Amino acid sequence: MKSRKISKKVRSYTAFFERNTNGSYTVTVPSLPGLVTEGKDIEDARLMAEEAVKCYLDGMVKDHEVIPEETETAQIRITVKA
Repeated sequence: MKSRKISKKVRSYTAFFERNTNGSYTVTVPSLPGLVTEGKDIEDARLMAEEAVKCYLDGMVKDHEVIPEETETAQIRITVKA
């Protein structure tokens, strides 16, 4: 029996990179709940994020789950007295 190759759709997601006190970066992707990764610098964090998103989506495909589309995000600075 021939195996059927599944074509993959190119997807884009917003990722948030937060610099840590030691200079490393923590990355989250709001559209993919629970996805968190980090890298020793911004470039390493970007590469780690790409790999984490790919693994996350591959797992969803394997589990026959619906791949989420990008959700709307906003970056808004708030100021409070504390």
